[in-house]
Parts: sequence; C-alpha cells; structure tokens
Amino acid sequence: MQLNERIERWLNELKSTFDPAKLDHRQGQQQSRRPFVTLCYAQSLDGSLTTASGVGLALSSDASMRLTHQLRTLHDGILVGIGTVLADDPLLNVRHWTGPDPQPVVLDSQSRFPVRARLNTLSSKRCWVLTTAATETRSDRGPEFLTLPADANGRVQLDAALELLWQRGIRSLMVEGGGIVITSFLQARLADAIVVTIAPTMVGGYRAVGDLGLNSKKELPQIAPVHSERHGEDIIVWGTLRFSEITP
Repeated sequence: MQLNERIERWLNELKSTFDPAKLDHRQGQQQSRRPFVTLCYAQSLDGSLTTASGVGLALSSDASMRLTHQLRTLHDGILVGIGTVLADDPLLNVRHWTGPDPQPVVLDSQSRFPVRARLNTLSSKRCWVLTTAATETRSDRGPEFLTLPADANGRVQLDAALELLWQRGIRSLMVEGGGIVITSFLQARLADAIVVTIAPTMVGGYRAVGDLGLNSKKELPQIAPVHSERHGEDIIVWGTLRFSEITP
C-alpha cells in the first residue's frame, strides 16, 4: 500500500471514531461541538516554516504537495491565519489531486483581508473570514465576514470559531498555518491529528510552533503512535495528538 493511501486510511479511521462530545480535559466539563482538527504543514529540518514572519517560502517537494492536496480533499474545511494570506496569497483549493475543494476559512481578528486576495477569485467556495471586529461583507463576490468573541490576546476565540464551523456543517478541519495559528491550536488543546512534511533543509527562521507556556515534559503534546516515512525528497511524520490530563 502506498504512503498516500495509508495516510488517507489512517485519517479516515480517526475521523470516524472522533466524538465531539468528549470531556474537555482543560476544565473537566462537556465541551462545545467542534470539528475534527488536523494540523498539516511543511517545515524545514530545524522547525522553520519560512525565513521570517510575513515571508512566503515553498518547502514541500512535488510529491509532498500532492499529498497535502490529497489531505485537503479529506476535510470539509481548511483554515489559515491572515498572516498566511498576506504572505502567500494562497488559493487553499485542490489542484494537485482529484477531489472536492474544502471550505476556505481565514482567522483575521482585525479584518485585514485584502480585496485582491486570490481567495476572492474562487468559483466553488466563498471564503469565510472569522474576525473579532463588526464587519459587513464588502460585496457579493468578496468573502463572508463572521464576527466572533476575542480571547485574552485579542484574537478570535478558537472554541467559538470551531463551534460556529460545526454549526455551518464543517465536521473536519485542516489547519495549515501559520505559526501563530498552529501554536494557538496546540495551546488550546484543540487539535486531534498532525501531518508534518519535513524538508531536508535548514532555514533558521520563523518557527512552526512557538512557546506553548508549558513547564514539564509530561504536559507537552505527544504524538502517539507516531509514524514517519520518506516521501520524494521529504520526510512525512504523522500521528494522533494526545494531551495530558490537567488537574486543578
């Protein structure tokens, strides 16, 4: 069985057993309904996404890019932060694989979404922009702005964002970045699976995962079981994300 097929089967099995009504280990209470969340991104061997924040850098080989687009077809939605939109101007659709385009979602607390973004040119899906500012949709052809509460840092509250996506029919969500978004999902313990493309290069730049605010190894997110395999020029690492119990 090829790597692409094995990862697809693994991911589909995880999604099929996901229970959005499971206990919230952060508070010991029933959490809001939310989609299954997969973190999926490419980084250098030293853990960098790019040379600096706001600078685009393509790290994936052709084979890894096809895998990424295959994974997009397995999710109802795909989410990035506004920094990724401003740096890379992505389309977030499926071009290197055969399958449906996921619903594009952008976290944009200050409504900086550019009018000329390529996400505005999509014919199949109208982009959803999640913001904390009261913003009206600028035109019928532009994105749909959805206002949500802010967290303590002034960013979109992830719990509320995921519940809204659930209400809108998103049962599985692929989170592609950037670093602040990836870190925020890990801090909030709102990610269920991870697929990382590791390119054989050193960048020494903007990190994929920032400070999680944890002080001991037992508190750190674990990938178990973890799998890895060479794919084209890259190494793919994937597995289930597990978080330790937090006791008062």
